[in-house]
Amino acid sequence: MKIIKILSLFLIFILLVSCNKDKSDLDRFFNDAKAIPAKQIEPLPEINSPEVFVYQAENLRDPFSNDLEILETLNTDDVPLVEGEGPDLNRRKETLENFPLDGLYMVGTYNQNNTFWGLVQDPENVIHRVSLNEHIGQNYGEIVQISEDQIDVSEWVADGLGGWIKREASIALREE
Repeated sequence: MKIIKILSLFLIFILLVSCNKDKSDLDRFFNDAKAIPAKQIEPLPEINSPEVFVYQAENLRDPFSNDLEILETLNTDDVPLVEGEGPDLNRRKETLENFPLDGLYMVGTYNQNNTFWGLVQDPENVIHRVSLNEHIGQNYGEIVQISEDQIDVSEWVADGLGGWIKREASIALREE
């Protein structure tokens, strides 16, 4: 045991003595690096503050709304403008009216007493049972027909001029 201690001390001594090497090449490298002049850093560009604009047209039509663009793309001969009619804005919203129609999927139907009930899956993967005259989608849609492969919906869409347009849509059966 005593020999191991003596050998380990001797080994440490030799390692420490061998660490003392000539460092002149390292000193020369640093001196050469310090002798190279530093490059000038370009100053940061001046930041101009943006021009302040006060929007004073709160009572006018929203310039970012695309209601008129949607109206122009629809063929007005095929879609009748209904004056005086529109969705019932005072009724309590149903659960499936919180989701856009294109986010809902028909996953099946079942027949009970000769009545088709539709099964609709929402974006949160919850399946709802729907029947005729229930409301669905964010455009005041009402279910007008349920068949084995699709659910037909009649929606009210704002025309951008204070009126409403009735539009037909459907949810097809989701194929897995």
